[in-house]
Amino acid sequence: MKFKTKIVQIGNNTGIEVPQAAVEKLGGGLRPLVVIQINGYSYRGAVGKMNEMFLISLSAEHRNKAGVKGGEQHEITITLDREPRTIDIPAVLKKVFDKHKAAFERFNKLPPSKQKAAVNSIIEAKSEETRDRRIDKLLESLGK
Repeated sequence: MKFKTKIVQIGNNTGIEVPQAAVEKLGGGLRPLVVIQINGYSYRGAVGKMNEMFLISLSAEHRNKAGVKGGEQHEITITLDREPRTIDIPAVLKKVFDKHKAAFERFNKLPPSKQKAAVNSIIEAKSEETRDRRIDKLLESLGK
């Protein structure tokens, strides 16, 4: 589905406004997972509701890659994302999950965005100590 819309800036958050009629026409409920194409760039996201508007989050990374800014008007295309959302688990975390199977099962039940955030915090750690501390914190949150 293609339409022209505004890039909305609300505080520190930036999003692509999606008309309610477009959300309903997609047929994926009021919070559908979508593939977004903007300015020749494509990424996966989800429609959410904020301040009575339907929005798709547009991170700084995606804004830079698409070459867009808050306040601008752009034509976008969104389609329902029916592909499974999978997260690549680093080897160090796989070893930990091999020892804590119940935690791994609970991890797999988390939304993909939460899984991604947890994995990114671990792989972006600058030291082994920080990485291990973050793994411990993740395990604790999953109830080991």
